[in-house]
Amino acid sequence: MTRDLDGRRILLVIGGGIAAYKALDLIRRLRERGARVRPILTQGAQEFVTPLAAAALAGERAHTDLFDRADEAEIGHIRLAREADAVVVAPATANIMARMAAGLTPDLASTVLLATTLPILIAPAMNVRMWAHPATQRNLATLKADGVAVVGPNDGPMAEAETGPGRMAEPVEIVDALVAMLAGAAPSPGIGFLSGRDAFPRPLAGRRVLVTSGPTHEPIDPVRYLANRSSGRQGHAIAQAAAEAGALVTLVSGPVAIPNPPGVTVVRVETAREMLAAVEAALPAVLAVFAAAVADWRPAEAKGAKIKKDGAAPPPLTLAENPDILATVSGMAQGRPGLVVGFAAETNDVIAHAQQKLARKGCDLIVANDVSAEGGVMGGTRNTVHLVGRDGAIETWPTLDKDEVARRLVERFAGMIVL
Repeated sequence: MTRDLDGRRILLVIGGGIAAYKALDLIRRLRERGARVRPILTQGAQEFVTPLAAAALAGERAHTDLFDRADEAEIGHIRLAREADAVVVAPATANIMARMAAGLTPDLASTVLLATTLPILIAPAMNVRMWAHPATQRNLATLKADGVAVVGPNDGPMAEAETGPGRMAEPVEIVDALVAMLAGAAPSPGIGFLSGRDAFPRPLAGRRVLVTSGPTHEPIDPVRYLANRSSGRQGHAIAQAAAEAGALVTLVSGPVAIPNPPGVTVVRVETAREMLAAVEAALPAVLAVFAAAVADWRPAEAKGAKIKKDGAAPPPLTLAENPDILATVSGMAQGRPGLVVGFAAETNDVIAHAQQKLARKGCDLIVANDVSAEGGVMGGTRNTVHLVGRDGAIETWPTLDKDEVARRLVERFAGMIVL
């Protein structure tokens, strides 16, 4: 077991939802990775799990009461807000998110959250309709703007026999997101505490970043579609590297078979038109990286029923042009990201085609690569990229793992942004 949280002190706020039972497993997972965990339970959380259970697993006292005489004689809520390296809220119910966004402090948990200057990670969990409600989405946007990191929620079955987004991220995902959030920070010595988010030297800390990844699927009929061979590995790696650099990342992903990067808000789409709508909804951002392999065309008319093979000639397939997402964002008069990066997946004349694409799309930088079959880039784990800039500069990197390519790209992008 990797002890990548060795020496970390984590304040865990457990909210009052059915997912609170997962917080007990989260405590165990955090301790396995070397962390010391101090639980705070809201009144609602105590309807699902007991302070005794949380304390037994944590090996620390569980705190519940804002007006605890022993604690508050030492200004307990301030001490709790400081004596840690990070705060995790899991489950983060709609109620907790609303209190955090509004700065309300009716209980110990919300008071500590308002008093802390530590990095905060929330794992939302609620009914799908509550998650989709405009009030919750406004609160989410406020929290992200305040520098709060978010993991999940996931799609899946819920307690109310419904399915959809709102299911709390799994404990392992939350721990991975916490590790990503804390990337680059040294463990605090003894029982000391970090003085705030600025203690983490992360070049994109608190900045909004948008990444697209994967292919799009353009339906021909209910069972067939036009697509390409993109796996999404490079785009997902860039999203994770940006999160590790401190960014608040929205990843708009087409259909892929790889897991969501930790610490990233993922919006899943199918078609190019859905991707454009999700991209526009995710703006503003200081950086937008368009790594998705978006289908240039779609069937002009998707059939409502499966096209049958009846012995006649194959039916004609008329194509319509899809929206150009990169050109649309590059050409925005208002709300254009400070740095817009496109990708050029080519099979021949890679540099020449990338230069033409840069001029045609109006973006700031093109990352080009050779995706011909013999290279194994599409679906593979390694990549060779060429950076083509507006000033005519061309830079070719050696073949690297896609994760390393992502880290180097994010470092380069951060240096190009005027923060």
